Amino acid sequence: MFSDTAEFHRWFAQRRQAHAYKVTRTPLDRLDGWSLEEGTGDLVHRTGRFFSVRGLDVRRSGRGVDAWQQPIIVQPEHGVLGILVKEFGGVPHCLLQAKMEPGNVNLVQLSPTVQATKSNYTRVHGGRPVPYLEHFVAPRGGRVLFDALQSEQASWFFAKRNRNMIVRTREDVPLHEDFCWLTFDQIAELLQTDDLVNMDTRTVLSGAAGLRRPPAPGGDAFSAALAASWQPGGRALHDTAELLSWFTEAKDRCTLERRLIPLAGTARWSLRDGVIAHDDGRHFTVLGVRVEASNREVTGWSQPMFAPSSRGVIAFLARRVEGVLHLLVQARIETGALDRIEMAPTVQCQPADHTPGVLGAPLPGPRPPFLDEVLGAAPERVRYDALQSEEGGRFHHARSRYMIVEVDEDFPLDVPPDYTWMTLRQLIDFVRHGSQLNVEARSLLTLLGFLPARPAAARAPLPASTA
Repeated sequence: MFSDTAEFHRWFAQRRQAHAYKVTRTPLDRLDGWSLEEGTGDLVHRTGRFFSVRGLDVRRSGRGVDAWQQPIIVQPEHGVLGILVKEFGGVPHCLLQAKMEPGNVNLVQLSPTVQATKSNYTRVHGGRPVPYLEHFVAPRGGRVLFDALQSEQASWFFAKRNRNMIVRTREDVPLHEDFCWLTFDQIAELLQTDDLVNMDTRTVLSGAAGLRRPPAPGGDAFSAALAASWQPGGRALHDTAELLSWFTEAKDRCTLERRLIPLAGTARWSLRDGVIAHDDGRHFTVLGVRVEASNREVTGWSQPMFAPSSRGVIAFLARRVEGVLHLLVQARIETGALDRIEMAPTVQCQPADHTPGVLGAPLPGPRPPFLDEVLGAAPERVRYDALQSEEGGRFHHARSRYMIVEVDEDFPLDVPPDYTWMTLRQLIDFVRHGSQLNVEARSLLTLLGFLPARPAAARAPLPASTA
């Protein structure tokens, strides 16, 4: 336990220096343990486990581009993302880990107590057991506070879900050297730092938002509106029945058709120079890495990873309605999602893909709605603004600019059919049912719900290629 976050940062720096890590780019056709399957070209592991990279054919998408093909990760097993909670002196603490992932831009970030695929925790790799796993698999001790199957990045995963869990224990828990206990308030402060609290921790913590005390109203109108937005049964523009009907109608309108196809047959994608890339150079590439990590369950392995071609922007527009903060939520068609549509942030895209001349290729579709309102917001309207990493176990240097932007009270409440206004409490209630909010929305829910209501520190505008 730490007296303050400065003490945590000293500990974290020590843990980063205590182990040896190395990530080496390796051509896909020379990746140890992996092969391009004869006949399909699919990237598969020699055990037939872990995951594979296949092709996806998308039609009638209902998005700016109606049809396309792409590589996609197929991982037909549920992982466990679990945070153990224990009270010390009456104050709840979360057990988090300083964990290396090969795709992290800074290698080591704060992960949940357990972050493991089924192949990992059943030790297909023959490595060491996963610490603290016994708290999250039956028969387990402790009290389950949150337990839901939640989706992963549906642009790059096909029907992938992980079990998100929060378990409270009263047992004595031995503390391994790379783990630490942090209070919710300390985590809230750390969430203000770029690339520190990893995506898996953020998605699990979205299920903890309803377990914490609502923030006390501050001295400004935004702070008061945020506190009011937390309140169960508070004033909301739409009640739960209306929101469920809106979401059901969006699903009913959805025409999306998708099917898995051989990776070698994906149009406009090809293997060249050891990576699989799109002909236009947009979107992402599939690359290979060789990993060395002295403190992981196995100390060396190889794997393919997805590397986005530019930085993403993920943002909620927020508006006060009769003194209650509402967020503009999108019913987004997610090509890889199990149920095809999930609740998503107002904006979720790679702006460079929609900016003429940035990547030197034709634009893939119209500019996303509300993107200009987000990127053009006055600094005093930006309530949260930080760079956060996406999942570092499958994605290489994938980072997004996460933002909460407050709009004026004359901003229209009448929005397109695939959008609606929701309070923070309504989003909290939906997230606990699982597979309703996408992972990007869950991250933003954590960032907003765990931070004090105060303006974000000013961040210099990012170049168009990385905004």
